Amino acid sequence: MFEKRPLNRVRQAVLEHGILQGYEAVLERAFSLAQGQNGNVTTIVIDGTHGADFQSLLKRLIPYAEKQGFRFAAADTYGYLKSGAELREHFRRNITDNRAFGYVAEGNIDEYFRDGSQRRFEEHAARLAETAAERTVFVVFGPGALWLCGGRCDTSMFLDVSREYQELAHKQGLLNFGFTWNVDAVEAYKIAYFVEWPLLEAYRKERLEAFDLYVDMNDPSRPALLATGDLIAAIRDVARYPLRVKPFMMPGVWGGQYMKRIADLPEDMVNCAWNFEPIAPENSLLVTHGGRVAEIPFLLVMAHAPMEIMGERNVRLFGDYFPVRFDYLDTMDGDNLSCQVHPKQRFIRERFNEFMEQQESYYVMEKQGDAKVYLGLTEGCTPEAFREAAERSQVTGEPIAFTDYVQEWESEKGGLYLIPTGTVHCSGKDNFVLEISATTWWFTFKIYDYVRKDLDGKPRPVNIDYAFENIDFSRKGKWVQENLIPSPRLLRTQGSNEEYVLGEREDLLFYVHRIHLDDRWEEAAEGEFVMLNLVEGERVAVVSLEDGAVYAELRYAESYIIPAAFGAYAIVNRGGSPCRLIKAGVSKKWNVSLVDPHA
Repeated sequence: MFEKRPLNRVRQAVLEHGILQGYEAVLERAFSLAQGQNGNVTTIVIDGTHGADFQSLLKRLIPYAEKQGFRFAAADTYGYLKSGAELREHFRRNITDNRAFGYVAEGNIDEYFRDGSQRRFEEHAARLAETAAERTVFVVFGPGALWLCGGRCDTSMFLDVSREYQELAHKQGLLNFGFTWNVDAVEAYKIAYFVEWPLLEAYRKERLEAFDLYVDMNDPSRPALLATGDLIAAIRDVARYPLRVKPFMMPGVWGGQYMKRIADLPEDMVNCAWNFEPIAPENSLLVTHGGRVAEIPFLLVMAHAPMEIMGERNVRLFGDYFPVRFDYLDTMDGDNLSCQVHPKQRFIRERFNEFMEQQESYYVMEKQGDAKVYLGLTEGCTPEAFREAAERSQVTGEPIAFTDYVQEWESEKGGLYLIPTGTVHCSGKDNFVLEISATTWWFTFKIYDYVRKDLDGKPRPVNIDYAFENIDFSRKGKWVQENLIPSPRLLRTQGSNEEYVLGEREDLLFYVHRIHLDDRWEEAAEGEFVMLNLVEGERVAVVSLEDGAVYAELRYAESYIIPAAFGAYAIVNRGGSPCRLIKAGVSKKWNVSLVDPHA
């Protein structure tokens, strides 16, 4: 059965305190660290990610402090923020008027706060220290709390939640940090993507080691606690072994039913359009030690173990940004994706201040009936005719025969369809696609969306202007078949086992290979990560050639990252029939460093 909560075990690292669970453990550790301070006022900082449940901790902290003989005083960061209107004006360039796209913010957390906030807080803290006649615990809480108090406190903790948690909360009405209203969940996500996450996640990354404690709040009823030193030790340990992120599954207007079946998803889930695993900014890692589990954003794992995971060449090219993603597009018993195109590197840098262009490929794992893949343009397509038809449909609400402009191909199980930026494409209904791509994922310019509405009943954003600035009109006709639908090429054999090159181009940073596995295949990480997905078969094991231990088991449709530090290993067929695995990583042909954001 497909594992929806894969655990990554801490094997070699020694954790001084281990993973603790529950509010009582959090409070005991916080107060024990704060003991023995001078003066009547003990300052506890509770910082964290926007959306974390600060209130659940505070309502338990107050009676706990009173039992310890403390009076209680508090200050929250929200009282020092710019107003919602001021934040909208301050970040106007980043938010933009476009419904879906903004401009990635560059800056620091202090941009959220009114001028002089630290000084005013210091004055408030000084008055409290002067007037406190009894032992008092002074709690400073909210995102940016450690910044607000200038790092001066007796103990500090960071409450964290995943992006998945935040995205679900946005759909349920969570406003962006400091904002007093959102148009809808689409705008909330846009502001999070272009403003909130760039600034607040950078703050988390830069300040993490300054905190005493890290608290996983993804399950607010039972938080998980690690000392920050233990957290970093755990990250660096799990990063040396095969790891699998927690899958992130979402419904969509075109979504199908196949992923629901193989992953045993709830019957009342309307469909499962996407399953991200891994897409580094979105996913988190479930880390286990001593029988307890903590959920850690994969971004933090990358921040503290980039060399172990990616290897020297890839760190030089991408810094600590994991560059390749796997995700599923399920249209089985669903519908077509929108007819779309992704922007080129210069456009995405200049217009959105984004790190990496959105290169893609479709690997068809399953299909049914006469499923299609739409890729490239027809020989007779002209920019004028295609644009006029798309714009007319937007105005009139009438559908168009989009295959007059976009080429239609028979979907082939096991076929790979390459999608460099600028290539018009979409998956048709009745496909189960493993998408192997560069990690960027938000920059889809819809050209035509069949005049349908989204699951919320609102029109989906269509971006014809952006799209036509990026479409490569030379990608049409026979050229597409010869260059973007490659035939497998045998690369090497081991006994009856084979490895094929499925796709590799100089304008794609990733390669895609396929291993045909009868019994056993031996590999070596060779200083670079490899991504594996079992696309056919029942089960395979990843076995270290150094110690003979099994470090991962892949079942059908599961993905693993084999990190650069892992060394030599074997992939062993543990099922009753031959297997096929997709193998992907950074192409040797790719030598463009994206570390400089202005490259």
